[in-house]
Amino acid sequence: MWRDLAPLGRDPRTGGYRRYAWTSADAECRAWFRAQAGARGLTHETDRNGNQWAWLGDPARGDAVVTGSHLDSVPDGGPFDGPLGVVSAFAALDELRRRGAEFSRPLAIVNFGDEEGARFGLACVGSRLTAGRLTREQAFALRDPDGVSLPAAMEAAGHDPEAIGADPDRLAGIGAFVELHVEQGRSLDLSGDPVGVASAIWPHGRWRFDFRGEANHAGTTRLADRRDPMLPYAETVLAARRSARLAGAVATFGKVAVEPNGVNAIPSLVRGWLDSRAADQSTLDTVVGAIEEAARDHAVRHGVDLAVVRESFTPVVDFEDTLRDELSHILTRDGSRRPIPVLGTGAGHDAGILSASVPTAMLFVRNPTGVSHSPAEHATEDDCLTGVAALADVLEGLACR
Repeated sequence: MWRDLAPLGRDPRTGGYRRYAWTSADAECRAWFRAQAGARGLTHETDRNGNQWAWLGDPARGDAVVTGSHLDSVPDGGPFDGPLGVVSAFAALDELRRRGAEFSRPLAIVNFGDEEGARFGLACVGSRLTAGRLTREQAFALRDPDGVSLPAAMEAAGHDPEAIGADPDRLAGIGAFVELHVEQGRSLDLSGDPVGVASAIWPHGRWRFDFRGEANHAGTTRLADRRDPMLPYAETVLAARRSARLAGAVATFGKVAVEPNGVNAIPSLVRGWLDSRAADQSTLDTVVGAIEEAARDHAVRHGVDLAVVRESFTPVVDFEDTLRDELSHILTRDGSRRPIPVLGTGAGHDAGILSASVPTAMLFVRNPTGVSHSPAEHATEDDCLTGVAALADVLEGLACR
């Protein structure tokens, strides 16, 4: 499975992946998922929001156990973020069949669409729509950098955009959702554990900072006469780093757009996107507030206008204690394993979006470098197989009793 999936959407120049929503690379990944479902005799369906499901048993029975993740990527992303959870889900089902497990509940494997938000700027679009945390009107307003709307992209890919929206009946049929994911940090590497259980997802969001100045000639305009928006933007980037460091949080300006974007032109507009995350809401509010205050001070000093827009936000997610504790019990009940580490994460996931609607939990697989959203992202084969075995144990404990 891994070898078949590996070349899809890979950029040979960087070695990274560009599996953006509703593109040809996305279509190839969807065809791969459909083929894996068919090879196992599972019933495949694409729901109203473009998420793919592979069913074992009758979904109409309700109380289904669902696992899976996503197949899309960030720009030049790594191979494990998302796909590891989908590949491991199919592999775990294979392992359960090898064990002769008898299912007492329906089982589904899911590929959520547009989790990374690389094309339209909003993460977890598929799961947000399903959970009613993104309205149809908001979704229709999304545009990619080329001005293509989300509904136009969906329609071009053969999906009916008029059907998108909240799907409460589907959520009501899910008894538990367990997402396996490569760890996007080094906690497990430092503790020496191949697998861990998630405790919580930090609150996080994305903010757009628009610095508007005045375009002019780079060679003839006196420094004193300039309204250069690049200067307050640069100072805001440094302020974000300082504010995050002092608060024990993280803040990153990872995307910037400049107009007119000429080497010999003073910009008229610098638009930067801030991603910030913290262990609690109060800390996040403090950090983002300090960054915005610094941005406004710098903008005034350079004669530049500033607008700040919060484009997305996800509050803290504390995974349900009962399901989390059940996972820990399942993974240690034979007495041969030491206690499973429980760890929080600053990364957002579909499991976090669904947590307000269905019981959710997450398993993490060790990432020896801690690198993610990069071609250097990695997990060893032995750890991946340990993750498959752990997921199989969890699914057997939840769906085969």
